[in-house]
Amino acid sequence: MNYSIDQVLDALKEVQYPEKNQDIVSLKMVESIIIEENSIKFAVYLPTFNSPFKKSIEKACTKAIHSKLDDSITVTATITSKVTIGRVDKTKEHEAVLPGVKNILAIASGKGGVGKSTIAVNLAISLAKLGSKVGLIDADIFGPSVPKMFGVEGTVPGIKKINGKDRIIPVEKYGVKMLSIGFFVKAEDALIWRGAMATGALKQLINDGLWGELDYLLIDLPPGTSDIHLTLVQTVPVTAAVIVSTPQDVALADAIKGLNMFKTEAINVPVIGLIENMAWFTPEELPENKYYIFGKDGVKRLAEKMDIPLIGQIPIVQSIREGGDNGTPAVLEDTTLGASFIELGENIAQKVEERNTKMAPTVKVEIDPNASCATN
Repeated sequence: MNYSIDQVLDALKEVQYPEKNQDIVSLKMVESIIIEENSIKFAVYLPTFNSPFKKSIEKACTKAIHSKLDDSITVTATITSKVTIGRVDKTKEHEAVLPGVKNILAIASGKGGVGKSTIAVNLAISLAKLGSKVGLIDADIFGPSVPKMFGVEGTVPGIKKINGKDRIIPVEKYGVKMLSIGFFVKAEDALIWRGAMATGALKQLINDGLWGELDYLLIDLPPGTSDIHLTLVQTVPVTAAVIVSTPQDVALADAIKGLNMFKTEAINVPVIGLIENMAWFTPEELPENKYYIFGKDGVKRLAEKMDIPLIGQIPIVQSIREGGDNGTPAVLEDTTLGASFIELGENIAQKVEERNTKMAPTVKVEIDPNASCATN
């Protein structure tokens, strides 16, 4: 196949964007065209992430390419939107941390064992599949699991000297740049660190990582509320937080503590949504059945009580566990479950866009040396 980018653009001029009454090429919505042996890939950036025309634009793009060029071509149109910025670093420009990162999202949970890291990994890949530039920091310093879930255990990140300083090159897979303390210690070693050592490690992953330009940097936090959480909001402005919980009461009680930590006046990080993980069990051989083994809609009720959006309910499915263990997360599957993680990514992106439209950018928490608490 010897088609040119100009030919692809000419074909896509057949696709009209309804609200503007113009074609998507003239509106400069088409970018990142890649022409391979028998496939054409490109991104279409719509004005808003939750545009009602996403599906119709995708179908129209495929139809236009097949009609104008060749109906045997595999067309991959990523329909997304430009990502807005939800953070600002008020330090001097040359001292700003992560200046190329538009949004930092804290993925948190009140207690361990609720599948927070599984959600963080699948969410990061989902956002990447939706056309965004994504990074992921495994801030669960004492229990790093991201390397295993991505199937990159044993990988050692490269080092690049920039302006006399060693910078860590994040490991990249499935379109996600990632760093974890797990890349620097043996998987079987127990980390017996004091708090200062753990927070220092997090700062190094943030400050020394060669992150470049990202739409989203996800921080997979350890469970509970700890020095790690406070260090994060003191080191960088965090755009928003997402709380993961299972439906049972003991998990919900801890989830409320996590919510309240981010909502305190001292920290003041918006919580844009709750995710209910392990919402129900569905046997592989009975895909229509739902068994609410941890209780039903516990997180949904909490979301309603706290007036915070419920942005996803993820079931217990054997393939989620298998994918995490094998380094092939469930979001990669062309299944209903994979689609549910993509939908979760879309919901998160929409909530970030809404947060950035309606609220001022987050600034990092500053410490008053004469006070006993943090102030924003």
